[in-house]
This record gives sequence, C-alpha cells and structure tokens, in this order.
Amino acid sequence: MKKFLFLTCSSLIALSVGFADDAANNKNNEKQTSKAANSEVEIGKISEAFGHLIGKNLETIGVQFDMHQVIKGLEDAVAGKTPPMTEVECIQAISAVQEKIFKKHAEQNLQTAENFLSKNAVEKGMVVLEKGKVHYKVEKEGNGAIVEDHFSPMIRYVGKFVDGSSFGASKEEEPLSLDETIPGLKAGLIGMKEGEKRTVYIHPDLGYGTQGFLPPNSLLSFEIEVVKANTSQAEMLESTSNQNSSPGKGEIAIPCDAGEKMR
Repeated sequence: MKKFLFLTCSSLIALSVGFADDAANNKNNEKQTSKAANSEVEIGKISEAFGHLIGKNLETIGVQFDMHQVIKGLEDAVAGKTPPMTEVECIQAISAVQEKIFKKHAEQNLQTAENFLSKNAVEKGMVVLEKGKVHYKVEKEGNGAIVEDHFSPMIRYVGKFVDGSSFGASKEEEPLSLDETIPGLKAGLIGMKEGEKRTVYIHPDLGYGTQGFLPPNSLLSFEIEVVKANTSQAEMLESTSNQNSSPGKGEIAIPCDAGEKMR
C-alpha cells in the first residue's frame, strides 16, 4: 500500500500524546501565559482546532468515515465506554478497506490510461514509440546535440495527469540521469535534440505503476525541453547543490500530496 498515509487509531493517540509532550516541555513558560489563554473561550478554540486536526488527518487515510460514528466514538471514549473493536482490530479493518479502495482506483486508472492511449495514438503528429505504452509529439524542433542512451540531459519539464492537472514541475533546468528514471520517460527523451520540446505520454507500466505517491496506475504526460543533451557528473552535482529542493540526478520532483485530489 503506497497511496495512503496510515494515520489510524494508534496515530491519533500518538497525536494526542504529542500535544501532551509539547505541553510538558512548555511548562516553564506557564507563568507567562495570560489569563485569557486559560479561559473557557480559549479552551473552546483549542478544542475546535484539535477537532480540525483530527478531521484533516482522517481525510489522508482515504476512507469515507461515518462522521456521526466518529463523534460518538470520541464521546464514548471520554465517557470510558468499551469500544466496538480493539485497537488492533480497528487498524486491521481500516487497512482492509484501504486495500479495497486502492485496488479499485488502480483498475479504474489503468482502464482510463489504456483508453486514452488508444485514442491518442491516432492524433495528428503523434509518434508511437511503443504501441499503447509510450507516445510523443514534437512541440518545437531542436537543432543541437542529440540525447543518447545512458546520457544525463539537462531539462525543463512539467508533469501532468490525464485530466491536465500538474503533479510536478522543474523550478529551473535540472539534470536527469536516463539510467535512473522511469522507462517511459527515458524512451521519450532519447533522440531529442538540444532546444527541442516534446510532450511524452506514458502508460503506467512504464511509469510509476502502483508505486510512489501518485494515484495508482496513473497515465502520465511530460512536457519536456532539452537544454543540454548531456551533463558531466561535476555539472550534475553543482546543479543539485544549487537547488535547495532538487529531487536529485535521477528523479522527477513529486510532492507527497501530489495525488490527493485524484483519489
């Protein structure tokens, strides 16, 4: 299971403990706390804010909880009542639901990817590198050196889902090792000339499949521009060190929450 942040029963308990630990660490500052901070109004705000934290974390689990029952569970816990499941049973049940949802999304996304590529293959100007797997379209011709296998080209890119929404983009030109990137992107880059721009469409089998932070079996497209066909190891290291959030020489930058809205 790669797609869900497993903040389950134990995690919520840990969250509460974390607040308690923070409160203990700040004990020396209690004398400086205003009277207003201890009033019912402030406790009310804190309570509501804590509820928001729990609610946001519940969303990351990827399960459509019955919020009335969640609230009942909180109230019963405070009242000291026995829960309907043990903590272990709760975690196992949530994991089972997550697994079911994950598989459903993977199947739906795979079908969407294959339908898209089937239609995309006959689009004007589309080049099919591997039928049903990797297509590309030249958006701008280049006239410089050519990217070859095992090269590390300097590129600019924007990565998009099938609906056109972006999951990642370079902030500036970045080096990418063809030996360390996904097969579909490697295939789309080989043969590009410096200055050339392509849009590459990649089937999940040659993309991230069901791994990583993106929705499972997502069809991906990359708008790519080759700035330099190949970079030396020294240039790659220098480029990486100059970019505080650089993903590294062989990776495409993908935020951890990139696939949230697609689930």
